[in-house]
Amino acid sequence: MARPKIARKSTIVDMTAMCDVAFLLLSFFILTTKPKPSEAVPISTPTSVANKFVPDKNAVMISLDKDGKVYLSVSDNAEDRTKKQTMIQEVNQRNNLGLTNEEVDRLVRQPFIGVPFSQLKAQAKLSNEQITAKNLPSGIPAQDTTNNQMIEWIRAAKTAYQGSKMDLILKGDNVAKYPVFKNILTAFKKNDEFKFQMVTNPSGVPEGTDLYKLNMSRKDGGGGGE
Repeated sequence: MARPKIARKSTIVDMTAMCDVAFLLLSFFILTTKPKPSEAVPISTPTSVANKFVPDKNAVMISLDKDGKVYLSVSDNAEDRTKKQTMIQEVNQRNNLGLTNEEVDRLVRQPFIGVPFSQLKAQAKLSNEQITAKNLPSGIPAQDTTNNQMIEWIRAAKTAYQGSKMDLILKGDNVAKYPVFKNILTAFKKNDEFKFQMVTNPSGVPEGTDLYKLNMSRKDGGGGGE
């Protein structure tokens, strides 16, 4: 008895619709993703295997670039901006700088302070887009012990954060010279601040370890620290 023949059916699947969806999703992610902005103060930090991240509030960061220039910033939220205003007003009053309320407000909105006291009025005239290390080439004086203005800024920070937590963060370039770093530590000690955190590059963590997975999960979850 002859075996009945089974009709063959086409195995071709029309992928047109799926390709359209894939390209739509790709276009969506390309258009909605914001590229990482270039750093206003480019700093190449040393590597480590630390698993702490920079806090997103109550942080006072001192940045030290490869040329030994020093810059000061605080966390970018309403509460810390209020404390930054108190810091600038404290420095203004103690040094008779003559900053107006409008100039203080403009400095508060800028991403960091990067000039000597005598040039704060000039910095206040710059737009936020102009606040870069290139446009503020002097930095805050801390190159020698006779003119270490970081002492005044840390004192002002302690006043502003009095009664609340303050995290001192030091972000130093890998090739920065030690004397300036030492003068920043002197500013801490002069104000009885002996605890601070160092920003490092966690790329030194061996891939596949628990610490590596922890760092990656925090990055994927939106953690902004280092």
